[in-house]
Amino acid sequence: MAVEPLSHKEIEERLAELPGWSYEEGRLTRSYRLGSHAAATAMVVHIAQVQEELDHHSDLTLGYDTVSLSTHTHSAGGAVTEKDVELAHRVEDLAAGHGAH
Repeated sequence: MAVEPLSHKEIEERLAELPGWSYEEGRLTRSYRLGSHAAATAMVVHIAQVQEELDHHSDLTLGYDTVSLSTHTHSAGGAVTEKDVELAHRVEDLAAGHGAH
């Protein structure tokens, strides 16, 4: 089943539900700071597990004590879709458990 791109207005509405997230260069993006490199690594592994579950994968960047991700949907021509919003919500739900802010 094809996924439809969200309009700019729909993206803005979804971002209102996702503090800390932004829309940059056609992607939803967010960076988190954690207490240590080990904590950041654990969060990346947890995000990867969620991505596998959703069969939807973002670009993840692991820094010393940071995790950054950006997501869009390749099958929708690189546009932002509900799949990206769902992934963002799932990442937000797990971030607090890792001490991310």
